[in-house]
Formats: sequence, C-alpha cells, structure tokens
Amino acid sequence: MRSSPYSRNSRDVNQEVIDPVSGFRYPGEWVRRCGSQQELGLVRSGLAVLASSGTVRRRGFTTGTTAAAACKAAVLSLSSPVSAVDITTPCRITVTVPVESSGGRAIARKYAGDYPQDATAGLEFVAVASRCDDGLIIETGEGIGRFERDTPRFAKGNPAVSPTALECILLSADEAMEMTGIPGARIHVSVPGGREVAKKTLNPRIGIHGGISILGTTGLVEPWDDHLCESVRERASVPGRVVLTTGRLGLRWSRLLFPDCEVILIGGKIREVLQDRTGETVLCGLPALILRFLYPGILSGTGYDTVEELLQDQVFPGKMEHAFDLARKNYPNLRVVLLDRQGRVLGDSG
Repeated sequence: MRSSPYSRNSRDVNQEVIDPVSGFRYPGEWVRRCGSQQELGLVRSGLAVLASSGTVRRRGFTTGTTAAAACKAAVLSLSSPVSAVDITTPCRITVTVPVESSGGRAIARKYAGDYPQDATAGLEFVAVASRCDDGLIIETGEGIGRFERDTPRFAKGNPAVSPTALECILLSADEAMEMTGIPGARIHVSVPGGREVAKKTLNPRIGIHGGISILGTTGLVEPWDDHLCESVRERASVPGRVVLTTGRLGLRWSRLLFPDCEVILIGGKIREVLQDRTGETVLCGLPALILRFLYPGILSGTGYDTVEELLQDQVFPGKMEHAFDLARKNYPNLRVVLLDRQGRVLGDSG
C-alpha cells in the first residue's frame, strides 16, 4: 500500500475551496462535481488540485522537499529513529514525508503524486549525518548533478541545487538540530539512482552532468495530466483579457503587474491554451519557455544551450524582438511580457 503524505491544515469541507498554493478560488460547479469531502479536504490543504471535471489530482513533492526530509531525518535519528518528518515547504505549507532512519542515516523516497511524467518518481534520497562542534555543513554526493561550465547564476563545479531548495534543506536540518540539542552537524546527501535518471531529463542539454537537480520553488509538483490540462484550458477560454504564465515566479510577478486580471498558470501548455483563445491575451513570465515556444530556433548559431545564457549576450534584444514579431504574426491578440527573476520587465511586445 502506497504511503500518502498529508497536510496538518485541514478545514471544514463545506466552506469554499481555495488553493493555498496558487490562490485560485475553485468554481462552485467544479466543487459540486467532486462530491468527496475527503478529497476536497486535500485540495484545501494544498496537497491536491481540483479539475473542472471534479477529479482530484494529488501534488507530488519536489526533489528539494525530498532532500530536506532525508537530511532532517538523518539528524533526528542521531538521537532516535524516526519514520516520518514534517517539512515546511517554500510555499509555507507543512507536509509530512515518510522516511526510514537509524543511527544518523535516513532515506526519503521521491513522491510524485499524480504526475505521470515525473522522471524522478520513487528515487531514494540518502542522507548521512554526523555530529560536529558547531554549525551546519551540507555536502552533495552521488547522483546530484554539477554544472560543467559557468552560468549566469551558478559557477562551474557547483552542485545543481537551487537557492530555494537549499534554504528548505538548511531550515529543516536546523529544526532537527534544535529538536535534538545537537550543536552542529555535517550532512552528506546523495541520490544513488540520480545519474541514470538524469539522462532522461534536460540536465545534459543545459550543462548539468552527473545527476539530477535539487529544485523546488514551492516544494510541490503540479500533477500535469489530461484532467488538469483540460481545466486550465477551460479557465483560459473565458471572454475578456486573461494573463497566462508558465511558472511560479511568473505567477507571483504577473499578479502584481496585472492586478485586475485573472492570472492562470499553464506550465508548458502554451500552444494548447492559445489555440482556444479569441480575446485579448497576455503571456507573461520568465523568458525561457516563452521564447522557445515563439521562436524555436532562438538558440541556433549562438553557441549557447540555454536562454538564460543568451540573456547576457548583446544579440539578445534582437532575438527577443524577432520573437515578438513572430508572436504578432501568429497570435494577433497576444501581448508578450518577459520578466527576469526579480520581476523586472525585460521586454514587452505591446
């Protein structure tokens, strides 16, 4: 029987249903189609999403959340074994992650939820902790990738661990040290199957070799299946102006830039959603997915493997403007707004 992580923040299922991760208020008709109070409780907790059909799909945990769970359990098990740990995710939802631990060694398995294409599903994250006099040291080992060249945000040789994921790991380990009274700890975290799994991801193409990346803007993985995609398309098919965005940072900044519009997170489903749109549409977010959709050959002949690297080159403004021209031609009702990670506008086709 599969272990199912859960949240401790349940509410009366007869109240309205709002997604605490995205802030989306589910239409009453969607809620009525569901009919299961238990599943609606999961939706309210943030651990699941509700599709327009009434189907409930569980969110998974990111590699960052999983690594944090292994590290916390390893430190706790220096005092006594634990079978589960609570992790406060970057989106501030507390989840419980099953673990195996004893004597400073812990294993947490990657929970994919109902996302059918999660290449990292079931991977074991292994953390080994030892006491030290003071401070906290995190070391990465087998199966966690490293950058093979300098990038705008990471130096060559650095482990592929995002700042948000690292912060979650450090906070979780700090909590364990406080709970056990340990003054300092050294933690070595690895993913034994990570090297092979990484070959199925984009990592080799973007200069990360030797393993997977440890990521997680919210700490949760969206269950992108046919039900969820259909729900996104239904939300985006309404008349009037809507704002589409591809990721969590885009969602945050788009809401500030367009406070009077509904902002819809569509992931990589740009083509599917735009084909249903007839009214005014804004596509707003970080450049990578958007530019590669509008202008598939944007990296050709540049010598770069990623749009993030291209951003630093003097040819980028011309490439961006060509992408805007293609957008105006192929999608006359579309305005494109590109942002950096701090929410600054890089370009606006409107």
